[in-house]
Amino acid sequence: MLNRVMNGKRSLGWKTLAALALLGASCGGSKKPIVVGSKSTTAQVVLGEIVAQHLENRLGRKVGRSFSLGNTQLVYQALVNAQIGLYPEETGMVLAGILKESVSSDAASTFERVRNEMRRIAQLEVLDPLGIDNSWAIIVSKDKQFETLSDAERAQPGWKLGVTRDFNERSDGLASLHQYRLPMGAMTRVSDADSLYAALGAGELTMVVGNINDGPLARHDDWKALRDDKKVFPFYQTCLMVRADLLANDPKIQPALAELAGKIGNDTLRKLNAAVDVDRKKPAEVAAGFLAQAGLK
Repeated sequence: MLNRVMNGKRSLGWKTLAALALLGASCGGSKKPIVVGSKSTTAQVVLGEIVAQHLENRLGRKVGRSFSLGNTQLVYQALVNAQIGLYPEETGMVLAGILKESVSSDAASTFERVRNEMRRIAQLEVLDPLGIDNSWAIIVSKDKQFETLSDAERAQPGWKLGVTRDFNERSDGLASLHQYRLPMGAMTRVSDADSLYAALGAGELTMVVGNINDGPLARHDDWKALRDDKKVFPFYQTCLMVRADLLANDPKIQPALAELAGKIGNDTLRKLNAAVDVDRKKPAEVAAGFLAQAGLK
């Protein structure tokens, strides 16, 4: 009798331990939280919201948002430190700002270099481009008789130039523009993009540097972008940069993100930005509209 009781206890203990082991394995294999980050521009916040909503639709679980974190260096460090799991980034910015390498005028080689180096030094995956080239835009009035930046070297009187703080500080920004000998008629103004475009519209500035996908450019047929004929600026293909351990933790994430590749062109992003900057719609509303229109909801 005593042996039967002891055997029963051993049997019960084994089953309990097995159940606990399975529970522990289940907990250990739980999916990590997903947090999408972004830099502080409108385009970054809109793209971040598109990515977050798309993942929620495809994975059926809540996705965190950590938007407007600051410049590239701050958001990149947040990614490396696992404060966020992914964010949109431009290949040219990675090349110049993170890897500290010379810019390249070849989009394919820039992308491959960035993808390989991010895997090697940071265990990050750079996914296929979204379809955007978020290049610098050197904007002037359409009535100016110039089409390239080399043409603009002949301007008389000199230009009244305004640049964003980002462009002023980056090695691939104002320093690169100086490779063109543009005559200046006033001190360069450094401000936010909205103020610069307002000053261009008011005639206070005659040349403004922003990004080709800035929202105001979608609403001004009287402005044009001068072509970088010397190719001093690199390609800025926008890709999603993702932690490799996040992708490994949930095999559904990468196929879901792959659905966004090639889906967002410059014209589309410019209109989405205009909806936020000009029409004052919320980024979440604009992102939802895009996903529905693209058949991704």
